[in-house]
Amino acid sequence: MKKKNKYNRILLKISGEFLKGNSGCNININFINSLVKQVQILVQSGVQVGLVVGGGNLFRGSDLEKIGIRRTISDQIGMLSTVMNGLLIYEFIKKSNIKTRIFSSTILEGLCERYRLDQVNNALENGEVTVLCFGLGIPLFTTDSAACVYGIEIKADILLKGTKVNGIYSSDPLKNSKAKLYKKLKYQEILNKQLKVMDHTSLVLAYEHKLPILVFNMYNPKILHDIFIIKNHIGTLISE
Repeated sequence: MKKKNKYNRILLKISGEFLKGNSGCNININFINSLVKQVQILVQSGVQVGLVVGGGNLFRGSDLEKIGIRRTISDQIGMLSTVMNGLLIYEFIKKSNIKTRIFSSTILEGLCERYRLDQVNNALENGEVTVLCFGLGIPLFTTDSAACVYGIEIKADILLKGTKVNGIYSSDPLKNSKAKLYKKLKYQEILNKQLKVMDHTSLVLAYEHKLPILVFNMYNPKILHDIFIIKNHIGTLISE
């Protein structure tokens, strides 16, 4: 693949909470439309896009466990939530006449294609947005871990993690106005500082396989364009 963009192949991870609607609506249509438009610009620029979405707007395994549901079942419910969100985004992308395919780590006949690396790579090389859902298909692993594994497997240039704030801070910027925004961090620094951005399994995987991670504010309606076009630093880059 010829290198013609800042990043040629990306794995985009967004929280399911972005899809939560307000004022009685269960779906944040404005956010989804904004996401699709941004993805479309990337695809038209030749960027290969893989996408993982969480399920926190519907069910989160760790929350279900707190009310007495076994952890394995809790996580399975959470993984099914990612399928619902994945299908939602898949449909909106498809409606915009963008070539797209949706894959699941487990068999969901009639809903998703079964995840196979060769098929995912072929889809990406053909310019098809690939939505990857159902996590890793096993309990105890978050969608962040799944995003790291998929990013490593497809040999993404970078994992883009969309959050509600501008990057990684020394403390919660929504509670502490003096919190420091880090422009760059090493994997080990995050673990040492116990910064809450991703679970430790994700960071260890990324570190071992040298997968850089960019953390940024996904609410910015032009953020993906800016990451690829603007030379000034955006968000927090996690690398060696």
